[in-house]
Amino acid sequence: MSEINRQILLAQRPVGEPGPEVFEVNEAPVPEPGNGEFLVKVLYNSVDPAMRGWMNEGRSYIQPVQLGEVMRAGAIGRVVKSRNDHFREGAYVSGMFGVQHYAVSDGKGVIEVDPSIAPLERYLGVLGMPGMTAYFGLLDVGQPKEGDTVLVSGAAGAVGATVGQIAKIKGCRAVGVAGGQEKCDFAREVGFDDVVDYKAEQAGKGIKRACPDGVDVYFDNVGGEVLEGALARLRLNARVVLCGAISQYNNADSLQGPRNYMALLVNRARMEGFVVFDYAKRYGEAAQQMAQWIQEGKLEAREHVVDGIDDFQKHLMMLFRGENFGKLVIKVQNDD
Repeated sequence: MSEINRQILLAQRPVGEPGPEVFEVNEAPVPEPGNGEFLVKVLYNSVDPAMRGWMNEGRSYIQPVQLGEVMRAGAIGRVVKSRNDHFREGAYVSGMFGVQHYAVSDGKGVIEVDPSIAPLERYLGVLGMPGMTAYFGLLDVGQPKEGDTVLVSGAAGAVGATVGQIAKIKGCRAVGVAGGQEKCDFAREVGFDDVVDYKAEQAGKGIKRACPDGVDVYFDNVGGEVLEGALARLRLNARVVLCGAISQYNNADSLQGPRNYMALLVNRARMEGFVVFDYAKRYGEAAQQMAQWIQEGKLEAREHVVDGIDDFQKHLMMLFRGENFGKLVIKVQNDD
């Protein structure tokens, strides 16, 4: 085993887009687990839009990453040394291990995963936090009914692509919003009935074209202009699910809120935000159902895997530039 733990630290708080200067590559000794702890060799890191918010200082649903700390990230790894009776050496586990080669854990928030059921990287996608986000956000918050029109922004991303497929499983019409021909083609491949290319047509006009009878559920991953376009097409008693606003995360001045929010009043609609961590006790329920849908061929899972944590900043910016197709995952190191 290597004696060096390669890490990505948060060196400074970003203003606008996080540049290379925001992160620092660090080498430290591989830590030793204490009583009740275990050492994980990190194999894959999840790259998520939420990471941008975690770098900011201020009140949020989770404490910000502190300067000089390892960048927070979900991960999959293998237990290589254990002093914890619940986690055996050789077990594959999922947890918030950070962007680094090795991590010590006491087991809190860590679950064992089975590589014989699905590829390890899938536990960071459809069978991980993005999948849980799509499942609970759509079904619990959006509450779609058979025959509803479900509009999804970020339709080619890890969450959005899954939301659209679940909507179809539930008997809904799924309409996606994505940027560029390749992204739109990808969304159609995973089952969306129609897709709005916001790079080829104004979002509001595209949504009106694709949703002539209005929108019953809007699952928002991007905010900004697309959110306004969706609000303009709400049907009576529509539900708007606020999952994220990736178009606004790097806005250094101020967030662009919806100017036409009165559409909620006119249509007696509901807009509700949610955080997937609130559903942690039910993750098993969702993972079991999603695995069944995959096995039945009803749900397609795709991962976009890139190599190495040294280029973490470049990998992160892929999300904001729309360069990933499906769940973006970093392969940290080989499993040997």
